Amino acid sequence: MAPALERGLCILEDLHAQPTDQSVSAIAERLRLPINSTLRLLVTLESKGYVERDPESLKYRLTRKPASLALSGGRERSLLEAALPPMRDLRDATGETVLLSIIEHGAGIVLEQIQSPHIFRFVCNPGAQHALHAAAPAKAILASLPKNERNRILTRHAFVRFTASTITTREAFVRELDRGQTCGYWEDNAEEFDGICCVAAPVFNRLGYPIAAVTVTGPSSRIGAAERAKFGPLAAESAKTISKSMGHALFADAG
Repeated sequence: MAPALERGLCILEDLHAQPTDQSVSAIAERLRLPINSTLRLLVTLESKGYVERDPESLKYRLTRKPASLALSGGRERSLLEAALPPMRDLRDATGETVLLSIIEHGAGIVLEQIQSPHIFRFVCNPGAQHALHAAAPAKAILASLPKNERNRILTRHAFVRFTASTITTREAFVRELDRGQTCGYWEDNAEEFDGICCVAAPVFNRLGYPIAAVTVTGPSSRIGAAERAKFGPLAAESAKTISKSMGHALFADAG
């Protein structure tokens, strides 16, 4: 691999892994690269639209372009086309932000969002990551995967504590995945971010493989236990509608 290309890809991966904007020096230090060459590569990536620099802090972040490249194939476009109308209906029914997420490279990734009309609401950019063990959409997908694939993912996963509610052992997490099977949706009770709660349900393709999850997310002040019990079945119905559009036979034959 060409050295400059390899370094540029490492920078993209590094920015993808960080929860906040990053300075040139921080990136260079983590990757053990010279600051000058790191800056040159960032300028090139910025000119191509892959990163952007905050004009005030001068720190860098990923743009939506890497995520949009991941969605450039016909199959992924089909998922978004199928998902957006039910997501809007779900947003209208709950009044909260609705997300469409996938799992890729050991992390949950947001593909799209339909924002809540509330002034105080949850908002994130497509491409934002969420932890596998602390987010409802990742739970929904993992619980629906074949067990051998799920085990392979969890074997490499670190159960980092984010809040007092975070599940920090694999055994407890597997029990959590199993509990969701009985109701068809999974919860995040402020497990990744204090004050943010979610419910999510899996989306299946025509082969019955979980390809995404639909999530209702918002402040815990509006999504308490009673609301999660109400929104969860709504998210599950939305996910079934999308799965039907994706050709999943179980839902396609129903009704």
